[in-house]
Amino acid sequence: MSTTPPVLAAELAGAWADIQRHHPELPDLAAPESLIGESSSACGHELSFERLLHEAVHGIAAARGIRDTSRAGRYHNRRFLAIAEELGLDHPEEPHPSSGFSLVTLNSEAKQRYRQTIERLQHALKAHTVATAADTKRSFRGPAARHGSSGGGVRVKAVCDCGRNVRVVPSVLAQAPIMCGGCGKPFRIPEVVGAAVG
Repeated sequence: MSTTPPVLAAELAGAWADIQRHHPELPDLAAPESLIGESSSACGHELSFERLLHEAVHGIAAARGIRDTSRAGRYHNRRFLAIAEELGLDHPEEPHPSSGFSLVTLNSEAKQRYRQTIERLQHALKAHTVATAADTKRSFRGPAARHGSSGGGVRVKAVCDCGRNVRVVPSVLAQAPIMCGGCGKPFRIPEVVGAAVG
């Protein structure tokens, strides 16, 4: 199996399609490759099927016009939790003080329903991890790596309160706020985009 990001992206897209078979209102995943190499502190876990199902909750919330988070997408409210339960995710009784109900886990029924999908995705993720772990300092990664930038990645649109927008790699925006020179407010990834990429 090839371990290039496009192949892993295809596996992610396939897993997303499996979720859509059970939940047809779930929108298409706009950019699966944006999930590769990204983790989300708000989601609380690395890329996995569980994280993909978590992102699907956001996708269904967006499709239904439900605001499922607050505090710039960090706090996952009870509306998020209700949809998460529909998709086969459980959460402890009490919300986390800063992230709410974001730390969801697969229930046994969902594990069984998606068993083959989970196995395929885990295999692809493991192969990708092995391939990227072999990428040492002796590997040439181009000018972005030499100059200490993010090294590329899929950029998404981030907006500010006055309507200006920039394209940014989500992990760069997660490091520190990028402030708008027009209104002085931070750029943020809109919730509709967040539903597709986290």
